Amino acid sequence: MSRRPPGRSARGSGFVWFWVCLLGGALQAASIAWPFTGWSLPGMSVGQPSGFWQIVSLSMLVLALQYATRVGQAAWRGWVFSTAWLAGTFWWLFISLHTYGGLPAWLAVLAVLALAGLLSIYYAVAVGLLCSWAPVSRTAQALLFASLWTLAELARGHWFTGFPWGAGGYAQVDMMAPWAPLVGVYGMGFLAAILAYALASLVSGLVRRLSAWMLSPVSRPGRSGAGARISSAPGPRVQARVVPGLTDGWWGVARSTLLLLAVAGLLLSMLGGGQAWRTWGQRSTASTGELRVWLLQGNIPQDQKFEPGTGIAQALSWYPQQIALAVEAARNAPTTGPQLVVAPETAIPLLPNQLGAEFWTPLLGSLADQARGGTSALIGLPLGSMEQGYTNSVWGLSPETAARARERIGSIATLGTGVYRYDKNHLVPFGEFIPPLFRWFTDLMNIPLGDFNRGGLAQPSWALAGQRIAPNICFEDLFGEEIAVSFRDAATAPTVLINLSNIAWFGNSVAIDQHLQISRLRAMELGRPMLRATNTGATAVIDHTGLVTHQLDRLTRGRLEASVQGRSGITPYAEWTARWGLMPMWVGCLLLVLVIASLRGLGRRGGRTRRR
Repeated sequence: MSRRPPGRSARGSGFVWFWVCLLGGALQAASIAWPFTGWSLPGMSVGQPSGFWQIVSLSMLVLALQYATRVGQAAWRGWVFSTAWLAGTFWWLFISLHTYGGLPAWLAVLAVLALAGLLSIYYAVAVGLLCSWAPVSRTAQALLFASLWTLAELARGHWFTGFPWGAGGYAQVDMMAPWAPLVGVYGMGFLAAILAYALASLVSGLVRRLSAWMLSPVSRPGRSGAGARISSAPGPRVQARVVPGLTDGWWGVARSTLLLLAVAGLLLSMLGGGQAWRTWGQRSTASTGELRVWLLQGNIPQDQKFEPGTGIAQALSWYPQQIALAVEAARNAPTTGPQLVVAPETAIPLLPNQLGAEFWTPLLGSLADQARGGTSALIGLPLGSMEQGYTNSVWGLSPETAARARERIGSIATLGTGVYRYDKNHLVPFGEFIPPLFRWFTDLMNIPLGDFNRGGLAQPSWALAGQRIAPNICFEDLFGEEIAVSFRDAATAPTVLINLSNIAWFGNSVAIDQHLQISRLRAMELGRPMLRATNTGATAVIDHTGLVTHQLDRLTRGRLEASVQGRSGITPYAEWTARWGLMPMWVGCLLLVLVIASLRGLGRRGGRTRRR
């Protein structure tokens, strides 16, 4: 049997590890919300996250790194894993680019892969630094990996406008639920990275130790006495690795096992505590009473939404009709009827001055002709003008403000004076603003795009029915640290969060399920219920612990009638992010990296050095 040629790893070729990284990245994407209806892995179900499989997927990358022989090779494997993960997470951008944007299919695929590949550079740099600075200590390795990986997540989520969709922590929304109000999604991702590293080190050590035992030199019987000879079969060539695995025998296996058990034991002890542990981080919050709501889902196809004869006509008819029905229901049953009806993002697809008195008079009239404290409406619509610019906005109409607006019906330009207004702050790149140097790309699409104006970061909440309502629009609920700015003053902090979205741009895809998991985690982090009113789904009510209590079927037209308990008080996550944003996370991870990198000999014994 011939020896392995120089340059080949004893644990498989680069081609094998390429597929390990590719499959691991795809599994990480699926762990956020399982996308397949025909089959699933154990413990997974359609549209639901799996923290366990997210840890397994990340451990596949760690294994590939532990058998890398060069820093560049490790960075390449990190890039492959991350590109597969991110492309598998937001592949549905293809639908908006091709189906609704008119890009050729090949160009839309290329655009999605290019975006995933560019964002993956953060992770490639992170694992490259890991392999350059990796210490011998197992614990230090795990902490260094988790810190660098979290820094890459933070950079992806915030540099160059930020696109944190699909961060690994979202897969942990159930498994690590007690940690959400303490450390948030990035802290949960940090813990998952430690677990993944410990799991990979354990597997690597066991395989390596068993392989060494099976391939060790074997003593063969010979002549007894002084003439006895010992013959040995040569062992295979094993290359040095840039990230040390378990090379110190069963003691190394034991140490990695202890690391895995210590971290897993802490997590499982919190899970085993049931609801008490789940809500431990929200012990400082309290109920502010009930809010009865109707959440509207128009299910207007995206290709018709801005067409005068179809989508616009449906919206201008159905949404006012539902608001009028809500008013009637509250009038007939004041103690059980809706106090608030919510229409989704751009439910009214035209500017107010493009709609005449024949539209506004009945809508405002149905709200105004109520006793004080009757049903109010929160409606998504565009606002602005050619001269002042446009905003993606929400109007809040109470009986009182609707009555005053009705008096100004003859002057549409002043219709919104005194009406509660929220303007979207975090705009979608290419959708609501065009990044510099990319005008050529948007010109290729058949989507009417423009540069919208931004609203303020900490806009006031809307006082209604004993609650303080804080709306956010579309993917703004990805940025928990921005929502938390409204929690700086506990006395004026929101008691209910409402997300108004239109995910019809991405069809009947897993984007709907992913966005629901994102909203669940925001509710858990901030200790507030999150109401979701969407065009096509997922329209849902999420309580302050992240549990979905009510949900409307996707791609159906209808309303979700529910009640929710508002909450006061501040969670630890809301408190520290309201003051400092994510700076403590940045600083903590950077300090860990600097300390571990400067003490690279941590864990060395008796002059042992790591092979290069």
